[in-house]
Amino acid sequence: MGKIIAIANQKGGVGKTTTSVNLAASLGVLEKKVLLIDVDPQANATSGLGIDVDAVEVGSYQVLEHTKSAKEAIVSSNAPNVDVIPAHIDLVAIEIELVDKEEREYMLKKALQDIKNDYDYVIMDCAPSLGLLTLNALTAADSVIIPIQCEYFALEGLGKLLNTVKSVQKIHNENLDIEGMLLTMFDSRLRLSNQVVEEVQKHFSDMVFDTIIQRNVRLSEAPSYGESIINYDVSSRGAANYLNLAKEIIKKNL
Repeated sequence: MGKIIAIANQKGGVGKTTTSVNLAASLGVLEKKVLLIDVDPQANATSGLGIDVDAVEVGSYQVLEHTKSAKEAIVSSNAPNVDVIPAHIDLVAIEIELVDKEEREYMLKKALQDIKNDYDYVIMDCAPSLGLLTLNALTAADSVIIPIQCEYFALEGLGKLLNTVKSVQKIHNENLDIEGMLLTMFDSRLRLSNQVVEEVQKHFSDMVFDTIIQRNVRLSEAPSYGESIINYDVSSRGAANYLNLAKEIIKKNL
């Protein structure tokens, strides 16, 4: 049985795409079969694994519209054991186009039925909003990872996201679980970073991953080469962090 994990936070710049790409690549290196679905019109997860966004003809837009099957949208990536359903800027239009559709929140869930069990993990990179795209991802998911950056406004908006998760659980997907909260962009030299970690761990104890993603130059460089951190520099601290996260998730789901 494949497990579908959405990576969501309506705040931009918290490390959602970095986490989606590098967690998928780390799980792949640990010999899990992974599908990464890009559900963000910015399509950064697509380009982050070496896929030319402009050349995408079938992607998450067509899958959500049900004009193509998920199987038809899958392409290989440059990361071992990782396939991708890419995104394209045309995904921006989907919220308007789905608005009149019946059961519009379930379009992605229905589309993934056929392929869910072909993979050990399906990772979805969500858009930085709580609109219909993210709602589709949360309705299709078994669980959600919430990246939280170790910065001043980290906890702002978290309540809103948790309320969205609760209402999705109540209305669309009672089995949606919180896989965990992931602290990202941690800088041990900053008192603020340490305070945020303490604060999050105090409030959400069991829900927080043990792994903390540290600020790492190699991690920020990798996307510009269209590679995951595992391909780009496996000896970097960023690669070690994401491999630890992948191991933690595998262990949790045994």
